[in-house]
Amino acid sequence: MNTALDLAYRAARAWIDGLDERSVAATASLMDLKRSFAGPLPYEGSSAEEVVQALARDAGPGMHGNAGGRFFAWVIGGGLESALAADWLVATWDQNATVYASSPASAVIEETAGEWIKELLDLPRDASFAFTGGCQMAHMTSLAAARAALLRRVGWNVEEDGLIGAPGIRVLTSDQRHVTVDRAVRFLGIGRKAIDQLKTDGDGRVSPAVLDGALSDSSTPTMLVLNAADLNIGACDAFRELISMAHSAGAWVHIDGAFGLFARASRTYRHLLDGVELADSWATDGHKWLNVPFDCGIAIIADREAHRTAMTSSASYVAPTSIARDQSDWNPEYSRRARGVPVYAALKQLGRSGMEALVDRCCAHCANIVEGIGELPGAEILARPTLNQGLLRFARPGASPAENDAFTDETIQKINATGEAFFSGTTWRNHRAMRVSVVNWRTSEQDVKRAIAAATSVLTPEVAAPIGLEVAPLANT
Repeated sequence: MNTALDLAYRAARAWIDGLDERSVAATASLMDLKRSFAGPLPYEGSSAEEVVQALARDAGPGMHGNAGGRFFAWVIGGGLESALAADWLVATWDQNATVYASSPASAVIEETAGEWIKELLDLPRDASFAFTGGCQMAHMTSLAAARAALLRRVGWNVEEDGLIGAPGIRVLTSDQRHVTVDRAVRFLGIGRKAIDQLKTDGDGRVSPAVLDGALSDSSTPTMLVLNAADLNIGACDAFRELISMAHSAGAWVHIDGAFGLFARASRTYRHLLDGVELADSWATDGHKWLNVPFDCGIAIIADREAHRTAMTSSASYVAPTSIARDQSDWNPEYSRRARGVPVYAALKQLGRSGMEALVDRCCAHCANIVEGIGELPGAEILARPTLNQGLLRFARPGASPAENDAFTDETIQKINATGEAFFSGTTWRNHRAMRVSVVNWRTSEQDVKRAIAAATSVLTPEVAAPIGLEVAPLANT
């Protein structure tokens, strides 16, 4: 076992040490990966050493270098050193962090991490919290609490009686919402037809006038989901005014702050989230701007009773405790890793000042990438960053909008093919665009220069030439 662990450690170190030199994009084809990994289940097993060696050798070319500083596609952090090391310990300890009795240290560390998160983000200190598998489950946990509270107000106990025959719930949310909000609504049995989409203004925000019209029907239990930085341009809704309006109408306000909520840690950018603390629940991801490894969402809920009612359960073989916090009272899982431990480690390493510096640095890098590429021939800035998200489009004189959509997708793929940077495509206001997202603690000024140089190498000789490659459409993410 020690030999296999040593091999894994050396492979992990080699991976991290090579992030600056390797291609950011995966280089193995689908067929390459199938040749390496597909096939029937072996009858005879292999040694642990052989398995680890094969994994490290064959999987590496099929992995993106998103842990490095030149990955700007989806909002993915890079794993702070302390958080990554803590995650290794979590896997080694192999604790089921579901109740205090099954892992006392995990329970105490997670409780501390949750309190620190509320302090860092300046959210209500008496709010409850849960560490979930990602923002998807943080939304579901938060909206389950909202469902319990809203139906309780009209005399319905959803935990006991279910949804058959229950009063209907409607969900007001931005036309720039993330798809995970829709999935949470589906998972909770509310259904997509309950979603009332609110049209956003030119800045990507819900206007008070639009919300006022939607709130005119105050007889139906209502959830309002607002954006603390949407995924395309980082737009933040006018929380103070909108939340006050929603509460006056009896609505529950939930905040999708998957990455943007961490801007509260910055004195430079926290004004963009003024009033967000007045909401009823918040969802964010630790594996985005906090830069902990994947599998870490965070739900924070002001109504502790509704949260606990929606999540808690008991069994004779699970010993609850009255002296410490049991995670299963607040989480949707029973079997779960101690995902709050890497959060504790990251916050311990960064401190308040380190988190602020990380936010400010990422925002500056995003602005420099957008401006630098935006100056190139054929590039157009669709949205300058107000936070850490920006949009670019690529166009040629005389081309139709559809042709420029195709040219934009092709340009993104050509930039990614250089291995020097990695971006993703999106559709915004009916145009294909390249999204620039910066949340990685490793991103440096040199990484910014390399990304701009990669775009320059693609655009300068190509901008006036006809599209010569057939490229598969990029997925919206």
